[in-house]
Amino acid sequence: MASSFGQLFRITTWGESHGGGVGVVVDGCPPRLKLSEADIQPDLDRRRPGQSKIVTPRKESDTVQILSGISSTGLTLGTPISLWVKNEDQRSEAYNEMKDKFRPSHADYAYFAKYGIRAWQGGGRASARETVGRVAAGAIAKKILRENFGVETLAYVKQVQRIIAEVNPDKVKAKMVEANIVRCPDAKAAEKMIGLIEKMRREGNTVGGVIEGIARGVPAGWGEPVFDKLEADLAKAMLSLPASKAFEVGSGFGGILLTGREHNDAFRARSGKVFTTTNRSGGIQGGISNGETIFFRVAFKPVATVMHEQDTVDETFQNTTLKGRGRHDPCVLPRAVPMVEAMTALVLVDHALRQRAQCG
Repeated sequence: MASSFGQLFRITTWGESHGGGVGVVVDGCPPRLKLSEADIQPDLDRRRPGQSKIVTPRKESDTVQILSGISSTGLTLGTPISLWVKNEDQRSEAYNEMKDKFRPSHADYAYFAKYGIRAWQGGGRASARETVGRVAAGAIAKKILRENFGVETLAYVKQVQRIIAEVNPDKVKAKMVEANIVRCPDAKAAEKMIGLIEKMRREGNTVGGVIEGIARGVPAGWGEPVFDKLEADLAKAMLSLPASKAFEVGSGFGGILLTGREHNDAFRARSGKVFTTTNRSGGIQGGISNGETIFFRVAFKPVATVMHEQDTVDETFQNTTLKGRGRHDPCVLPRAVPMVEAMTALVLVDHALRQRAQCG
């Protein structure tokens, strides 16, 4: 099972949503980095369930423990760093009916078709609980990028269904994102988004939307031509997240409405520094960063679990019905923001180390 990601900075996540815990092994972290649980916990707090009225009420403290890779003085050793978070609030009985029935639009049937067995309690590895390890590892990657390279990664809710926020990727700040429970820096749009999500929860329904991710301060030259293009690795990272369905960078699909003359980002130079007058490329050209702000968007589908009866089949392939039960998010977007940030940081730190290794 492919549970590892990255090349020089490589992570392997492990654990199921209703097992003893979840975690990650980080291999390739540079030595002598000052690191403690306090560097990791804030991002896990942003990802954890039960943090507001518009997310799942499952109560998990998501308290992280560093098991290896850190010296007695709190510095990374350059050896594998193992991180563990205990599962504290499993209620497997809520999934009893799912033991023999496949939940519509979940991974249940696909896992069963592949392995002939599945973790029906909570979805196992297909659960968003798996992303605890990604976010923990991403916090380390963000620290390396910030302290060693001056790079900032940030994400925010750009759209919930038809409600679209107005956000300037070059000026948005983290405190603006964290100013409300939906993590949208446009206050007026955020109020409407929260109202819609609350309505969906009351109706036993769900809703999807778009998260925009950005990286500022990335120097020109990161990324690889051909197969490991920077946007290709970002796309893989984002589409590996639970419930993600689409990815676009820069102008994305909207770019097809422009002509080449309209779409091209003109180059200029000032004081020995090259820049572009527009940024429709999203900070990446030829698979390599060009020094401008990297920005992209990820679409997340409505959560598959709805509190209404739906048609499905059971493990003997007999037609039946199933009604959603348990504790679920009416919208994944608020908790997916730190996930997108984490995956962005993991891609960028890996390419930063690859650039340093090859080009010095």
